[in-house]
Amino acid sequence: MSAPHMDPDEFRRAGHAVVDWIADYWTTLGQRPVTSADPPGALAAALPAAPPTAGEPVEAVLADLDALVTPRLTHWQHPGFFGYFPANTSGPSVLGDLVSSGLGVQGMLWATAPACTELETVMLDWLAGLLDLPQRFRSHTRGGGVIQDSASSATLVATLAALHRASGGRWRDHGVDRRYRAYTSTHGHSSIEKAARIAGLGGEGVRAVEVDPDTQAMRPDALRAAIEADRAAGDLPAIVVATIGTTSSTAVDPLPQIGAICAEYGIWLHVDAAYAGAAAVCPELRWSHAGLEYADSYCFDPHKWLLTGFDCDAFWVADRSELIEALTVMPEFLRNAATESGAVIDYRDWQVPLGRRFRALKLWFVLRWYGVEGLRAHIRRGVALAARFAERVRADDRFELAAPHPFSLVCFRLRVGAELDAVNADLLARVNGTGRVHLTHTRVGDRYTLRLAVGSPQTAEAHVDEAWRLLDEAATDLLGKG
Repeated sequence: MSAPHMDPDEFRRAGHAVVDWIADYWTTLGQRPVTSADPPGALAAALPAAPPTAGEPVEAVLADLDALVTPRLTHWQHPGFFGYFPANTSGPSVLGDLVSSGLGVQGMLWATAPACTELETVMLDWLAGLLDLPQRFRSHTRGGGVIQDSASSATLVATLAALHRASGGRWRDHGVDRRYRAYTSTHGHSSIEKAARIAGLGGEGVRAVEVDPDTQAMRPDALRAAIEADRAAGDLPAIVVATIGTTSSTAVDPLPQIGAICAEYGIWLHVDAAYAGAAAVCPELRWSHAGLEYADSYCFDPHKWLLTGFDCDAFWVADRSELIEALTVMPEFLRNAATESGAVIDYRDWQVPLGRRFRALKLWFVLRWYGVEGLRAHIRRGVALAARFAERVRADDRFELAAPHPFSLVCFRLRVGAELDAVNADLLARVNGTGRVHLTHTRVGDRYTLRLAVGSPQTAEAHVDEAWRLLDEAATDLLGKG
């Protein structure tokens, strides 16, 4: 006989067990290795070949979580996780997601879940005010915001809207013999190239613009030269993607100059602030948003540095009609009186998928639990911890800082000779091999560079100091000197 559906009482009991399990997991994170030492395929080999014939209790599932799954994870919430960029979550975010899952509503149209749409609209206005974004991005204007799953999707829909504008709506028509171009810096995110490929611009649709060797930011003169060269060749510049906080080094592209160039040529400007946009909750860090008034679209990820679990990218446009025109398709089965009235927002027209979850709930929970001052304290703490680590690097003549560190990422490396890349790669492997911390690498100035990104709510001074101690010890061993 098949297992019955979980009734409310059973759900209540099981839910308490799951919440307790998560709380215990968070409590013990610091004692766990940050990454798993098991080889590929270890979990797959440990799992049964088929699902159980009869249903099992939640306790059995939680037991296997402990025994099989968590030992083979990379623990992104670990206080010693300094890799990539942070992917924060928090108690209020988890609770908001739980409520979203429990409601199980489908938010593709206002008519399918009115509160889902309206809460999202208000949350994006709250965020716009929190970051002091230009008024043109607020919902009471021609613009407005929406939650995408990631900055990659935001870049894709911005690219589609830009192509729609540049071509007068004809960029997908057969027989239109025109090549469209996108531009970003050599440190622009890989999602920009992917968006261009999905949009049909081809493998060479993105022009990589040179960066300043000192700041690692896009050079406006190089952008202008690339645009002029493409125009002379008969190509049509469609979109420039500028970055606030590049993935490699958190460089900030000069938006005032880039924006003026885009305005001069009539090119869509999308600003990708996926990681560093959260910093603008602090007034002293809003310098990074200078020139944003030029932007046609902008995004940042609360799921990176603003304590909101993945997936939650906040995306705004200055003119929502251009986005809707580029993406809308209206089948008969979705027609309804509210949509026909023009009085509501249907977020299905602001994204690639049709369906959408109630993601605004976790954002609402986070904003209400922490408040403005709590979020600012979290950001400032990360910046301060990164500065503490950078001071350790700066004070040791064996090391050097590889780039400025305006936020909570520090790029650094050992000062060694011809074998710089190999020695720094060995340093990273040794430190990560301890299981106490996890760092990642990039290339800055075409040299192998280590990255330490602070962001976990559990990370404290002791964890940053431990990372430095491990680096110091490994460097001493590698270089053979104290």
